[in-house]
Amino acid sequence: MRSALTIAGSDSSGGAGIQADIKTMTMNGVYAMSVVTALTAQNTTGVTGISEVTPDFLQQQLDAVFEDIYPDAVKIGMVASADLIKVIADSLRFYDARNVVVDPVMVATSGSALLKNDAVQTLMDELLPLATLVTPNILEAQVLSGLTIESEEDMMDAAKRIGDAHHCAVLLKGGHSINDANDLLYTDGKLQWFYGRRIDNPNTHGTGCTLSSAIASNLAKGFSLNESVGRAKEYISGALEAMLDLGKGSGPMMHNFDLHSEFATEKK
Repeated sequence: MRSALTIAGSDSSGGAGIQADIKTMTMNGVYAMSVVTALTAQNTTGVTGISEVTPDFLQQQLDAVFEDIYPDAVKIGMVASADLIKVIADSLRFYDARNVVVDPVMVATSGSALLKNDAVQTLMDELLPLATLVTPNILEAQVLSGLTIESEEDMMDAAKRIGDAHHCAVLLKGGHSINDANDLLYTDGKLQWFYGRRIDNPNTHGTGCTLSSAIASNLAKGFSLNESVGRAKEYISGALEAMLDLGKGSGPMMHNFDLHSEFATEKK
């Protein structure tokens, strides 16, 4: 069985972060492993607290995974500080990690900041050059590219600038504000649009975590980057279409919408 590792923060409400990643990886057919960068006190309405792990303990977690069950893909989500980013980058280089998907998490769906300002440059210098793919949303892409993005043409310019500067593929997520659910992939000097279905569901907590984890899972299974992006978008559409409605804010998706098992059936 292929395996995937998520390096990210914990979401106590289960909709994003490590919890969403593990659910997504499991539903996409790989064995999920996790390295926790931080604990968050978080629910659908916001983040009320963040407690980072120490660099030493982060290193211990990384060594424990790579030295025993070497992952076929690595997804990196919330890493709040420069010191932790450096530990991760050093480990990825040391273990020659493959199929690295970086989701540059800067702000939660609720609007809470998740990345310290001094960590942004470290992320760009240390992690992006190691990435197979980086998956910023519009706001994150503006920070990474230094450009203002207000149109599809702006998206293309920003994706090129990020990809060319860091020598990685870029999936720039459009979001409803610019072009519905359409995302732009820039790889090997080529641009490709991935058109998504507009789903009228306000519960989008953890969509970025879920998409990047689904892509990593498919890369781990041997699908090409283009195939992995397409399959991941179909999966996230299914999770949104299930219309799970939990919490008082922007709720989670139903990651297990396609789970069919005697162990998953509800009591009658």
